[in-house]
Amino acid sequence: MIETPAEFPLHDRELRGFASDNYAGVHPEVLEALAAANGGHQIAYGEDVYTAELQKVARNHFGAQAEAFPVFNGTGANVIGLQSMLPRWGAVVCSTTAHIHTDENAAPERVAGLKLLTVPTPDGKLTPDLIDLEAWGWGDEHRAQPLAVSITQTTELGTAYTADEIAAIADHVHARGMTLHLDGSRISNAAASLGLPLRAFTTDAGVDVVSLGGTKNGLLYGEAVVVLNPAAATGITFLRKLDMQLASKMRFVSAQLIALYGGDLWLRSASHANAMAQRLRSAVADLEGVQLTQQTQSNAVFAIVPPGVADRLRESFRFYDWNPATGEVRWMCAFDTTEADIDAFAAALRAELSVVSAG
Repeated sequence: MIETPAEFPLHDRELRGFASDNYAGVHPEVLEALAAANGGHQIAYGEDVYTAELQKVARNHFGAQAEAFPVFNGTGANVIGLQSMLPRWGAVVCSTTAHIHTDENAAPERVAGLKLLTVPTPDGKLTPDLIDLEAWGWGDEHRAQPLAVSITQTTELGTAYTADEIAAIADHVHARGMTLHLDGSRISNAAASLGLPLRAFTTDAGVDVVSLGGTKNGLLYGEAVVVLNPAAATGITFLRKLDMQLASKMRFVSAQLIALYGGDLWLRSASHANAMAQRLRSAVADLEGVQLTQQTQSNAVFAIVPPGVADRLRESFRFYDWNPATGEVRWMCAFDTTEADIDAFAAALRAELSVVSAG
């Protein structure tokens, strides 16, 4: 018996939570761009007019020397970017909370063949002094050679590096013969928070390679490795295929990135997500039992709540624990989060806290 096809949609299109900006759908303007890029034939594997246009967009943001290599996802961008920056014996200094260390199933080490040298940071941000905790031992054949540093903008704790902080890191590592990679999965949120163009805290600050985010800011899928310093990265043309990140129909990745970064959609969407996080922070900051643990400099709010509150609240709103041992949770906002979503969540949290207080 042949089953009849399911009728779409299969989910409640009005249901939104606070687990991740990855949960959000595709921005309507990006869907329009995908539809417009469809039809007819275009040369595969990046020789299409959309990928050529993406180079103009990247150079507009990052400078005439920039070159963009579209990939499927952020892990792929980080793996390829770092792999292109280091020899086989190279190591990367990063924060212990860095996505490349905690959430990529060791892909930078297993796939890229690199060693990660991790440093604890209270706010997710590296500093020259913290980098020096692992940046040593050059020439020692018994130690993986620390030849690159990777920072995340914004960090996994929702904090943003200033342009001066990144420039200080770049100067510090370059003086030691190292290169600087920036994981920019939420780079748009950082720019919106800082009130700066992308170039100000990347190219102009001395960053060598950027993983340019898209999925967390309204794309269906797709990111890009953007090489800012051609001397710092080699072989991406080959690595992208080797690491299974070369899209045959690349025009559909590039068209999305053009829709996002070709105008101001990237900034509009990130600014809205950041504003919703600030609204959420303000709504919960004075609630008895809630302890905010990080600054809200992007679209994330981190807080500690009493035992049991998070689990009961998750019956209506999905979100993740950040540190179950301390009761710390993470609430994320996205381009499609509404003020009503924030108000409903804050009201539900207030109700759960009143139960704890009454008990």
